[in-house]
Amino acid sequence: MARGWIFILVSLPALALGQERQKLGPSKDDPQKAEQSQREGSTQEQAPPEEDEGTKEKEYSFNPLQAAKEIQTGNYYFKKGNFKAAASRFREASRWDPTSAEPYARLGDAQEKLRDRKAAREAYTRFLEMDPDSKRAAEIRRKIGGMPSK
Repeated sequence: MARGWIFILVSLPALALGQERQKLGPSKDDPQKAEQSQREGSTQEQAPPEEDEGTKEKEYSFNPLQAAKEIQTGNYYFKKGNFKAAASRFREASRWDPTSAEPYARLGDAQEKLRDRKAAREAYTRFLEMDPDSKRAAEIRRKIGGMPSK
């Protein structure tokens, strides 16, 4: 009786492997089956290739914690003098939490350091639209007033 159970326990993985191979198709070791499968497969429709993860556009949902992390990382880059990376992080933060005005103020600061006056003006304007009574509002209004309009 024990031999029967041992046989069953030993043969189960082999049976499962055989079934898995049938799902996957013939192996490279068996050229006849591979050729036959290829002929049969040419008549069947093939699934479209999966989209590359790198080319997909990122989907954002309201996540203030992620926005806070992005702002923190952006501040780090800003202090290190990497204004391009900082601007990217502040832009990300504004997408994770579109109700927060802070990322726009910091984005404007980074864009100003990059000498992109138009982008800085847009970010500052967005900040003022969202939080006109902020502590920084007067400072930002002066910055916008000193920037050329074009």
